[in-house]
Amino acid sequence: MKHKAHRIIRIGIPSGDHYAMGPGKADLLEAIMETGSISAAGRKLSMSYRRAWLLVDEMNKCFRGPLVHARLGGAHGGGADVTELGKEALQKYRELQVLAWEAVKQPYKHYVHLLGDPLE
Repeated sequence: MKHKAHRIIRIGIPSGDHYAMGPGKADLLEAIMETGSISAAGRKLSMSYRRAWLLVDEMNKCFRGPLVHARLGGAHGGGADVTELGKEALQKYRELQVLAWEAVKQPYKHYVHLLGDPLE
C-alpha cells in the first residue's frame, strides 16, 4: 500500500495560542494556488467561505509576512495569490511531513495491522 506522507502525517506548527500551519492550511494554500481564489479554494476543499478566510487570516498573522495576498473585486474581479513566503512555508511544511514519514513508516506498517475496518 503506497501512502502520501502529507495524508498520513498530521503536523501542527504552533505559534503562540494558534497553529501557524497544519494539514488543512497547507491544503488550502495549494488550492488557492490552483484556483486563484480563497472562496474557490474553500469550495474545492468543502470548506465554508468564512472558514477559508479565517484560516488565511490566521496564517497571515502568524508569519513574518502574509502568505496570501487577496485582491479586491471590481471590474476585473478579485482573487488571491500565494506569496513567495507562502510558497516557501508550504514547501518547508511538506518537507517536514516527508521527513516525519520517513522516521515513522516502518513502525507505522506494523501498527496498521492492528486496526479493524475503517470507520465510515
